Amino acid sequence: MNSLVCYLRYQRHLLYVVFLHLQKTCKHTDSAADVLLQKKGGAGIITLNRPKVLNALSLRMIQQIYPQIKAWEQDPETFLIIIKGTGEKAFCAGGDVRAIADAGKAGDRMTQDYFRDEYTLNNAVGTCKKPYVALIDGITMGGGVGLSVHGHFRVATEKTVFAMPETAIGLFPDVGGGYFLPRLPGKIGYLLALTGFRLKGRDVLKAGIATHFVESEKLPDLEKDLIALKSPSKENIADLLNSYHMQTKIDQEKEFILDEHMEKINSIFAANSMEEIVQKLKQDGSPFAMKQLETINKMSPTSLKLALRQLREGASMSLQDVFTMEYRLSQACMRGHDFYEGVRAVLIDKDQSPRWKPAALEEVSDEFVDNCFKPLGNNDLKL
Repeated sequence: MNSLVCYLRYQRHLLYVVFLHLQKTCKHTDSAADVLLQKKGGAGIITLNRPKVLNALSLRMIQQIYPQIKAWEQDPETFLIIIKGTGEKAFCAGGDVRAIADAGKAGDRMTQDYFRDEYTLNNAVGTCKKPYVALIDGITMGGGVGLSVHGHFRVATEKTVFAMPETAIGLFPDVGGGYFLPRLPGKIGYLLALTGFRLKGRDVLKAGIATHFVESEKLPDLEKDLIALKSPSKENIADLLNSYHMQTKIDQEKEFILDEHMEKINSIFAANSMEEIVQKLKQDGSPFAMKQLETINKMSPTSLKLALRQLREGASMSLQDVFTMEYRLSQACMRGHDFYEGVRAVLIDKDQSPRWKPAALEEVSDEFVDNCFKPLGNNDLKL
């Protein structure tokens, strides 16, 4: 009898072990499908594969993409890297901020790991030794910008919608925004950073964010032609992209959406403080200025002050120094109030009525802002 009991217990234990293994395997398979990493010919292809959530970038995806880029960089048989998204709507609509907010509330270290790993990946894109081609078809915001904008080639389409909307959720335009935004023509980057202004289609090219513009339906052909290139150099890739670009007639004659406002933008957003920008917008009084003022009034006052200083300082920094600075800011936001409140108002309750603390620009002291930029000692990001 005892031996039968022991045998049954052993069988039950065995089933439990198998069940656990299956659970892990299923989980692994599901999360592995969030990003597809394939080799076709001489091309490494990264496909963001979460179309239901607009290919939002999870920590798990970041941790899969980074080592693959590094491996392809060292592989003599890989000549270029292509990154794209699945689905009709988005390349990548941003980072998985809801998961980050949940982790922050629970005191989970994901709030450190996510930003550290994401910026490390963004830096790998910016320093990639192999030609890197991002097909930014559809919504490209926040984390999606970090996966594309620092690469050699960024191909926009008529479906591309570009924005850095972080000040609306109590964050700041990170993923290297402090580097590329102040380097855009005039003060366009400051407008994009502070208001979350959306650029669409060919305007993404005209603003200097994309390098090429191609019809969305031609992307599969472009991808095939890129893969078919024999040991391609950057010049070969540029020639191929240029040939597709030259054939694309959509919105060719259309004027850049910000053209008529550039003088205003350059004058207003050159101000030294957020309070001064607000004052200049009020003084201008034009419909364009009032629209930007209305938008700025909805944003987190803390985020606005952090973002303005981030861009002013980032304008003369290296990409790596910008990421170190932005990591410090990310951790300041994780310690604060506005990020959690912004995520609640925009993504969870969707009441679009965040209650910012402090509620006014004048209440965000210079001393507070200075503290957000201070080094984190051993916890600093090292690239």
